[in-house]
Formats: sequence, C-alpha cells, structure tokens
Amino acid sequence: MSPPGRPKGEYRSAQHEGAPMSTAPPHSDWSAGGWLAGARRCDSPHRGPRPAGAQAELALIHSISLPPGRYAGDAIERLFTNRLDFDAHPYYEALRGREVSAHFLLRRDGALVQFVGCDERAWHAGPSQWQGRANCNDFSVGIELEGLEGLLFEASQYRALAALLKVLATAYPIRGVAGHEHVAAGRKHDPGAGFDWPWLAAELGWPAAYFPESVGIGY
Repeated sequence: MSPPGRPKGEYRSAQHEGAPMSTAPPHSDWSAGGWLAGARRCDSPHRGPRPAGAQAELALIHSISLPPGRYAGDAIERLFTNRLDFDAHPYYEALRGREVSAHFLLRRDGALVQFVGCDERAWHAGPSQWQGRANCNDFSVGIELEGLEGLLFEASQYRALAALLKVLATAYPIRGVAGHEHVAAGRKHDPGAGFDWPWLAAELGWPAAYFPESVGIGY
C-alpha cells in the first residue's frame, strides 16, 4: 500500500558525530541514552529522568508548525531548545515561558531530528491519560510531525514515521501508538483528521489493540 501524499524517501538526516555506543538499547541503530543514529541530534534542555522502572511503551504522535501553517525554518527547533525569539512573530507571544520538547521531529521531507534521548522524559504530552495511566510523558516517546492539525501530511513523513516506529520497537517495549488528541481529549486535537491511521496500522502490521479504538483499525 502506498502512503498518502507525495511519494518521497524514508527518514533522512546526517548522523551526529561522536556518539558513544550504547549499553542500554541492544540494537546497532541506537547509542547510549536512546539516541537514534539516523537522526540529526539537537539537544533540548527540556528533559528529565523517567520515573524509576518506567520505560517507553507508547509512541505519541503530535503535529506542529510555527507559525501555524508555515513550514520549514528553524522556529520549532528554537522552541524546543529554548532559543525562540518570541518577538519574531505575534503568535509566539502565546508561547513565551513555555518549556516544551519532543523526542523527535519529522519534517515535511521526512528529515528526522532528535531532541531528547528515548531513555529520558521529554515534555510534550502535558496532562494526559492512556489506558488508565496518567502522565504520558513518563512512559511515552513524543513524535512531532511538521504540519497543521486536521490537514494532510506528506508521504515522506508517513514512510519516515513507520520506519521510526519499527526501529523504536527493536529497543523499547512499544505496545501502543496514539495521537495527542487521544490522550488529552478536548484539550488537544493533533494530529487531527488529516492523519491516515489505517495506512500506518497496515504498514506496521501491529495488532489493532495497539491503536486508539476511535480510529477504527480492524484487520
């Protein structure tokens, strides 16, 4: 099945240099702390340790564009690394003082950026609940797709996302994929109606129970 949108490649980015080999995730794609070799590394200060015994079990999908609907540029990276010029655009004033991050950002062309190692806790979910468990940041990997909630995403992003989820599952006990809208219902609405859940589920081949009931996955 071809992904929706315009066909491009899988995730692509220059590898960061000097990363030590991991003794944690037992897979050659990963380095210590849960850094993915195929992603461009851009460290965020907005991070912290996971609670004792907590591991990444949920892949949590978001969408973001800064300003909304404008793609490319470095505003997302600047927000996640505490370097955003809040006077550069009127919309940014609402973001002043916020300390947020995600583990990964998937650009429109499929390029992958990583801000926080997956062994650590990124600050992306806020008040949230998944399968009766609160505080999704504690046990999730946050993945931002560059885009606007409710609108369509690119084929390159879907391919890159599927590749990322598959490699995540080689190192972490991933047993669910959900959107921000599913864990913070009424407060968040991303990635929204434009996201193709059936394509992602079919591409991954994971059990229907791994996906939110509301997206209607069935095999």
